[in-house]
Amino acid sequence: MQFTSEQRLDDGVLEREFNLGEIPGTLWTSGSAPGPLVLMAHNNGLPKAEPRLVARARYTAARGYAVATIDAAGCGDRPRSAADEQARTELRRAMQAGEQVDEIFESFIGPLVENAVPEWQTTLDALLELPEIDGPVGYSGGWTALGIRLAVAEPRIAAAGFFAGGYVPRAQREEARQVTIPLLFLLQWDDQGNPRQRALDLFDAFGSKDKTLHANPGGHTGTPWFELEDGCRFLDRHLK
Repeated sequence: MQFTSEQRLDDGVLEREFNLGEIPGTLWTSGSAPGPLVLMAHNNGLPKAEPRLVARARYTAARGYAVATIDAAGCGDRPRSAADEQARTELRRAMQAGEQVDEIFESFIGPLVENAVPEWQTTLDALLELPEIDGPVGYSGGWTALGIRLAVAEPRIAAAGFFAGGYVPRAQREEARQVTIPLLFLLQWDDQGNPRQRALDLFDAFGSKDKTLHANPGGHTGTPWFELEDGCRFLDRHLK
């Protein structure tokens, strides 16, 4: 892992960019005693510098956590294949037109999840060697399918917060029954891009005995700020 830049932000959080081979990432730490690690994932081609992700990361780091994210293949500045771009365009078009998108989604998102997991595990290996990181690992992010796959494949993850979940590949819907770690599941009740009943069915499928569903009115980007506070309290209960 090679750190390429660092800056102390006005809230006291230290933000550092890093490269791990071809994987670019960002690590936020509070600068206090070593703390637990929270992995924050994103998808849909978004960059790791996406403002909502950065805001969540900084808030969580200020609570005493180390927070890390990476750009998965096809996200941010990483190369995108013509086939992936075509699939992403077709998926958006079909969703906007109200057409069935399951087969497009399966053929596109399923491989993205499988390819992303080894990169996240490689990143986790490197992060846990840093002296400023100590304790359990949590997952928090809007890429629910990746979170499910990691929760099943990676025993070092002790708790997870998921968002949305209306569209999750069939493989991860089946794997949800194997997820037994504590979960906090956020749902925007009027999220047109994530069918509500599918999200509710996914929550029901999780095998965790300790699982909580928070539902709020509004669209995809309308999650109330207090859910971030509640999310940190959830992490405090299970990682500290």
